[in-house]
Amino acid sequence: ECARLGEKVTSAKPDVYRHGRRFFIDKWPSNFRDLGFIHLILPNARIIDARREPMACCFSNFKQLFPPGAGPEFVYSFEDIARYYRMYLDLMGHWDAVLSGKILRIQHEELVTNFPATVRRLLEFCRLEPEPACFEFHKTERAVHTPSAEQVRQPINRAGLDHWRHFEPWLAPLQEALVRFEVMSPDTPACGR
Repeated sequence: ECARLGEKVTSAKPDVYRHGRRFFIDKWPSNFRDLGFIHLILPNARIIDARREPMACCFSNFKQLFPPGAGPEFVYSFEDIARYYRMYLDLMGHWDAVLSGKILRIQHEELVTNFPATVRRLLEFCRLEPEPACFEFHKTERAVHTPSAEQVRQPINRAGLDHWRHFEPWLAPLQEALVRFEVMSPDTPACGR
C-alpha cells in the first residue's frame, strides 16, 4: 500500500513537479511533521533539513505576508512562532534518531559563507553529480512560485543573514519567547538593550 502511494505521489502531475526530470524537490516548510510517512511511501527520498539561526528564521516567518487563508497560522504571534520552532527542533531530533543517515542538515549561514563546499556536500548526499547550474542557480529561467522567488534570481549573498537586526529594538518579545521555549540560551545578548 505504501509503495502504491509513493508511486502515486511521484507520478502525479509530472509536468508540474518534475518538468521532465528524474527527481523533484518538495520544499514545503511543514514537511518535517510528516517525515515518517514520507519515508514510508518514498523510502529512497533524501531529506534536507535546511536551518537558519533562530532569530533570523522566526523573524523571516513573521515578516512574510501570506495571502489570507494560505499561510501558516503560527506566524502572526511571537509566542506561537517560538512554540512552533521548539516543536520543529524536538520533532527533527526524533527523526534524526529514527531515520539515521536519511537526513542531511544544512545551516543557512554555512551555505552563505561556504557555498561551493556546502553545495558539494548536499549533492553528494543526494547522490548527484555537480553541474554548473548548481552553482549558478540564479541564472535559471524557470518559473518560481514561492516567497523566495526574487531571492533565487540573485547569487548567494550575506544580505539576509542578519536582516532581523535592523528591527532588533522591537524583537525583544520574540527573543524572550525563544528563550522561554529553550530554543535560545538566556545568555544570548538581549535584543533592544
